[in-house]
Amino acid sequence: MLFSGALTALVTPFKDEALDEEAYRNFIEFQITEGIHGLVPCGTTGESATLSHEEHERVIEICIDQARGRVPVLAGAGSNNTAEAVRLTRFAQKAGANGALLITPYYNKPTQEGLYRHYKAIAEAVEMPLVPYNVPGRTGCNLLPETLARLAKEFSHIVGVKEATGDMAQGSKTLSSCPAGFSVLSGDDFTALPLMALGGKGVISVTSNIVPGRMAAMCNAFNKGDVAEAARIHHELFPLHEAMFFESNPIPAKTALSLMGKMEAGLRLPLCPMSAAAKEKLAGVLRGLQLI
Repeated sequence: MLFSGALTALVTPFKDEALDEEAYRNFIEFQITEGIHGLVPCGTTGESATLSHEEHERVIEICIDQARGRVPVLAGAGSNNTAEAVRLTRFAQKAGANGALLITPYYNKPTQEGLYRHYKAIAEAVEMPLVPYNVPGRTGCNLLPETLARLAKEFSHIVGVKEATGDMAQGSKTLSSCPAGFSVLSGDDFTALPLMALGGKGVISVTSNIVPGRMAAMCNAFNKGDVAEAARIHHELFPLHEAMFFESNPIPAKTALSLMGKMEAGLRLPLCPMSAAAKEKLAGVLRGLQLI
């Protein structure tokens, strides 16, 4: 299965407001060396909303180039403008990404039929594996299991979903509705292990920016049938999962990586530096896990 295990929703390092290519390449090496199962550039955690089109394309190109086929790259290519999503997905395919992650159209609030037609248009434009990303808390719309199953049955290259509703009932219905081999990936670190227990294949993780090896180890343990070890890691990392949302993602993740010496904590407005109180609380969690 192409997309399974722990995949990191990569942060995008900035230095003096510009993409820090050296830090990004070093960060990708850190991820791969630690044993991560896949990389996801240009997602929400990568601040895709504030990247120019040229920067978006460059971030994807760097990730593919640095990964050198060692792990799959699932490139963020979605938009609330279907034509733009088609263009970005075509670029990801041409650049050599292994698949495209496609956010549900935000702000527009499409109907289920509108969502179906949006993904249908993208699927008809490319041949690469596609993974819709369902996160109603950010987008204002919910890609329901029935609509997802309709798409997955019609287009064999719609191969999975990033399921970030936090709703185990919806996750379960998605798993039972979609074809065999369809990869349901948790979009929340909190629900990764519970969703895997229902039949999910892994997680697109924020926490793995900080501890890629430990998130990969949790998935590896579960897949080997060592549920007790997977649960131990889940509970060990739970304070870090919580810490990643002390403030809006990716503010805590970038702040943590800065404290660990991996990159500067540069953010683009409207995101701003972490408050002193939250930063100290985050540092306490990192110290508890011996990360700083």
